[in-house]
Amino acid sequence: MSHKRIPKRKAAIALGGVAALGAAALLLPHANASQDGGDTAAAAPKTLKAADASDLASQLQNLLGEAFAGSYYDTGSKQLVVNVVDVSGDRNNVIVQAEKAGAKIREVENSTAELEAAAKTLKADATIPGTAWAVDPRTNKILVTADSTVTGGKWDRLESTVRGLGDGTATIKKSAGTFKTFASGGDAIFAGGARCSLGFNVTAGDGSPAFLTAGHCGVAAEAWSDSEAGEPIATVDQAVFPGNGDFALVKYDDPATVAPSEVDLGQQTVQISQAADATVGTQVFRMGSTTGLADGQVLGLDATVNYPEGTVTGLIQTDVCAEPGDSGGSLFTQDGLAIGLTSGGSGDCTAGGETFFQPVTTALEAVGATLGDGGAGAGVGADDGVGGEEAGAGADAGADAGAGDGADAGAGAAEEAGGDAGAGDGAAEEAGQAAGGQDAGGDAGADAGVGAEGHNGGGVQDDSGLTETH
Repeated sequence: MSHKRIPKRKAAIALGGVAALGAAALLLPHANASQDGGDTAAAAPKTLKAADASDLASQLQNLLGEAFAGSYYDTGSKQLVVNVVDVSGDRNNVIVQAEKAGAKIREVENSTAELEAAAKTLKADATIPGTAWAVDPRTNKILVTADSTVTGGKWDRLESTVRGLGDGTATIKKSAGTFKTFASGGDAIFAGGARCSLGFNVTAGDGSPAFLTAGHCGVAAEAWSDSEAGEPIATVDQAVFPGNGDFALVKYDDPATVAPSEVDLGQQTVQISQAADATVGTQVFRMGSTTGLADGQVLGLDATVNYPEGTVTGLIQTDVCAEPGDSGGSLFTQDGLAIGLTSGGSGDCTAGGETFFQPVTTALEAVGATLGDGGAGAGVGADDGVGGEEAGAGADAGADAGAGDGADAGAGAAEEAGGDAGAGDGAAEEAGQAAGGQDAGGDAGADAGVGAEGHNGGGVQDDSGLTETH
């Protein structure tokens, strides 16, 4: 699968509407701006970029050992806040070192071990479909969420379990939506009746080009195509779902496929420099073909989500909106760090909700892949990510195939608004092909435009919430 750029059509930037443009505006002025503070006292907290804060948090976790009780990034002050427990009256030397490193130290009640023990209790006593929990270092508690299906005896059981954890250990809230995976669309990769999103382009351990996507897509089908009725262009190599993650490595069948590391937002290309761990409080951006570009914050880490299909652990919890069709899309920062792959959640981009992402670092380690050409940073497969120049031709052909001018405009919108960023390369191609091959007629153009990668809403989602069927 390859790609040549489709002429940009500003009028077609309907993808994501005001929300997409607003998120893009946040990215534009700050892409490479340094937020380092000026002259301050040696022990005063430093102002840091989110990427630097994430690196410092990892270092201090090792330095502090059992005293470390989580950390988060304060976006207002641009400071890293590190929670600690058991700080002696004379402030031990390790804490002093942490302050000198630039972190703001905060004493809290719950240790990491205590919160982990509480999470184990929730797993043992409250693994109920429609529930989720994650550690929130800002409150030093576990945030427990129940969707709209958790009622009656199930709610009583969950509430009782949370109360049993003790005061000050966990909070519980209800979500208006239903937890489900978002695999009814994406960068328009197809396998039979299934349709998902291509996430980040990577290099597999054997040096071959590949991409990451959601694991629930990888277990749904083995061979994937870039058009609904097209020949397969990639084959699933590894997939995990449910269980310890939601990720899949899919290798391109053509070893000559080119997969660069960038997210094309249409009016701006964000270069992906490396994969990074999420930090609570960090502003993140998600690109998806259903809802385009959206932004929000990381709310919790090591989240456990009880989907109808089974329990998934080790996810990132955010307040970034997403809808069916965004599954597998990329989560990244304005500094060009690849953070996650869209897994699932509840709500939509009108009412909001909770969304969960597979950490990219964990997925890369598990499948033995590296971002892009094998360096520390490659990855969000923008349009060009999937391949070279035929993708554009495919996009035009797909548009011409059934949607005419509307589909072509939609494909243009997919590229303009960042159709590639949501999945990997080939987004614009899929936009055209999906528009022409799947949603012939006026719908195609509109859907391709709204769905950066040509992730149309033409199908009907099955009861499992895993895939969109046609």
